Amino acid sequence: MLRCFLTLVSAALAAAFAATPASAQDWPTRPVRIVFPLAAGGGGDVFTRALADELQKAWGQPVLVENRPGGGQNIGARTCAEAAPDGYTICVMSSEPAAYNQFLYKTIPYNPEKDFLPISNLFFNTLALVVNSELKANSLNELIALARTQPLSYATFSFPLTAFMEKLKKTENIDIVKVPYRGGGEVVNAILGGTTPVALLALSNMVPQIQSGRIRALAVVAKSRSPLFPEVPTLLEARPGEEWPTTWFGLFSPAGVPRPIAVKIAADVERIVNDPAFRQRVYTARAVEPAHERLDDFANFIRNERKIAERLVKESGEQPK
Repeated sequence: MLRCFLTLVSAALAAAFAATPASAQDWPTRPVRIVFPLAAGGGGDVFTRALADELQKAWGQPVLVENRPGGGQNIGARTCAEAAPDGYTICVMSSEPAAYNQFLYKTIPYNPEKDFLPISNLFFNTLALVVNSELKANSLNELIALARTQPLSYATFSFPLTAFMEKLKKTENIDIVKVPYRGGGEVVNAILGGTTPVALLALSNMVPQIQSGRIRALAVVAKSRSPLFPEVPTLLEARPGEEWPTTWFGLFSPAGVPRPIAVKIAADVERIVNDPAFRQRVYTARAVEPAHERLDDFANFIRNERKIAERLVKESGEQPK
């Protein structure tokens, strides 16, 4: 009986060790999944797929992007949080599920402070306030004047962007209503079709459309003008003294992933994003600003972001849903 029991224990331990890589050198030995909590086609999705292609080359294993949109990005975040902590599921998330949602919802199906391991901050979005090219507004002031004479609708995702637009509504006493969408691609189509003629969105979603004149940029939300569109003023130029919103996307894994694997992923991502060709193609050409926080530095960055998020939500008067 004892021998049988010991045999079963030995078999269980052997299976456990076989399922967990002994070191980062043994990983990965099978496909890796990247969960992305927004719909396909947006700027974050395009970046994630470009990164996945490079990681696939580095690891010699398929790296598959799985879009899990909905629920204010909570569905995708939950998928990541509940995955096995073996390194074979990682996720790209924005500041929403990582920092804001815990203050915007009464309950969320994950703990943002305990269920994820921050691996690498990937990029900051250069944002742009844009309109359908047929809308009679060539500047932010003209948009405000137009919104005083007729009802308009706008689209955006991140809470800081929504808070900015809602503050603008109150300050300027204008009628402009938010319309929800699941991803940047959907918003661009809505702007082009005129169904939602105004948006505050990552510039990376609509570079070709702005260049072709089908979408008009009124202001960029950045410290300086975009080299892609030097004629477009910054929000600070358009409204001096205004606090501009920011959004970012980072790479996470479920909590509990072995440290050597997390270090390997961070190092491989660091090498990829610092490659000059990747930088030109994925950052510069798409108006995306590189981020530099990795592992512990990224975790500290997120802790500070949560303090900012709590303050902004409180100042907005937004009640948890």
